[in-house]
Amino acid sequence: MIKAADLPDALAVFPLPGALLLPRARLPLHIFEPRYLQMLEDALKTPGRLIGMVQPCERASEHGLYTIGCAGRVTQFSETEDGRYMVTLSGISRFRIVQEVSGFTPYRRCEVRWSGFERDLGRVETDSRFNRDVFLQLLQRFLAAQSLSTDWESLQDAEDELLVNSLSMLLDFPVEDKQALLEAPCLTTRRETLTTLIEFALRGGSEEETLQ
Repeated sequence: MIKAADLPDALAVFPLPGALLLPRARLPLHIFEPRYLQMLEDALKTPGRLIGMVQPCERASEHGLYTIGCAGRVTQFSETEDGRYMVTLSGISRFRIVQEVSGFTPYRRCEVRWSGFERDLGRVETDSRFNRDVFLQLLQRFLAAQSLSTDWESLQDAEDELLVNSLSMLLDFPVEDKQALLEAPCLTTRRETLTTLIEFALRGGSEEETLQ
């Protein structure tokens, strides 16, 4: 268990559009670029083994990155015969980028702040207003429209946070909408945002009409 005092002031960041990591969730990554192989090697040498996932966006800030990302701890990794790595990041806490740090690493590093995201290090969240039956009916329509299938028994049995966060990470939404899901202050807000995005997609909304 990582505590707030263990979180670093600077963090290696991995800009990857559409790759959403949320606290207490897991994100599989396929790492093969030399700079990110170096990032992984350096992260594994640190006590926290943390990597910051952040989405690129040229208009979001002077750094070309959204200012809010989520740090994940490397909890699993395996190397392929040709030197690539299959990695699993376990979400620890969101962070806010203060400024990019110059240095000699081939990957990007940023000074970050963790304040405002204290609940990320706390207990699993619940959603007291979650009408699961109505939500799953909506999800079923969405998946059918996308010609996708899923394990409905697992979805029905999943805890609120696991269900909402897993769908937020897995469903294919534009980068701006993924960021809105990341920045939701609590599970209820994220579930409401996710519901709105699914309803919007079912109405045939275009990618230009994303959430602001």
